[in-house]
Amino acid sequence: MSLDKNWFTEASSQTSCAFSLHITAKLHEEQTPFQEITIYQTTEFGNLMVLDGYVMLSDRDNFIYHEMMTHPVLFTHPEPKRVAIIGGGDCGALREVTKHSSVEQIIQIEIDERVTRLAEQYFPTLCESNNDPRISFKFADAIQWMANAPTDSLDVIIVDSTDPLGHAEGLFTANFFRDCRRVLDSKGLLLQQSESPLLHLPLIQSTHKFMREAGFTSTRTLQFPMPVYPSGWWTATMAGSDVTNFRKDDADNALINTNYYNSDIQVASFVLPNFLMKALPE
Repeated sequence: MSLDKNWFTEASSQTSCAFSLHITAKLHEEQTPFQEITIYQTTEFGNLMVLDGYVMLSDRDNFIYHEMMTHPVLFTHPEPKRVAIIGGGDCGALREVTKHSSVEQIIQIEIDERVTRLAEQYFPTLCESNNDPRISFKFADAIQWMANAPTDSLDVIIVDSTDPLGHAEGLFTANFFRDCRRVLDSKGLLLQQSESPLLHLPLIQSTHKFMREAGFTSTRTLQFPMPVYPSGWWTATMAGSDVTNFRKDDADNALINTNYYNSDIQVASFVLPNFLMKALPE
């Protein structure tokens, strides 16, 4: 929805909030079998990808999200070698995972191949690692893929999904988390994007509840700024048998180029405000 031809606006009746960016051009628009994809050029945030009217990413700030969706969980797992990314068709999280030399296998499961092809065209820096030989692309339904995946076959699962609407709704359920728990080995970790603590607290609470119902004994939420997402404040929730084993020395010494993430950021991201601590399980 637009204020006028020079603005893109994402408005939500559910939260009674709206967010706008000034645009200079509509670069692309198409309806795929799964969603409407629109690419805009903006004055201050570079290119902008929108799915069904909801902001997916911008050139200017996507690095925050992609780095916080990958490095904290990879530096929490003792030795991540086999990683799956659910969603993440823009390939930003994929690029960050490839920076970890310990990772030997990366599977990306994205339902809509057009998201990836348009990212290659309009967000090429996010796709610069797409030819890494460790990567396998699976353009498929991630819920079905996870249900059929071999037991104990992964170390880390990163759920880089859209909002829990439509096809993504099933990624926020106990049944899906139960399949993830089975596919992960005993030290495996799951990280799920879990929306805004200010606007979507019940969803964060249900994410913890469903993860624990699925057999994960330890869950923690981390926070980070995200200017183009509702409220500008975002979270991800981690689950496993132990989500506190941060390899800080490895993070400090890793030859990984990041723009937002560092080891102190990781520690600080798990320090939650009082209202969130009271609302979430210990």
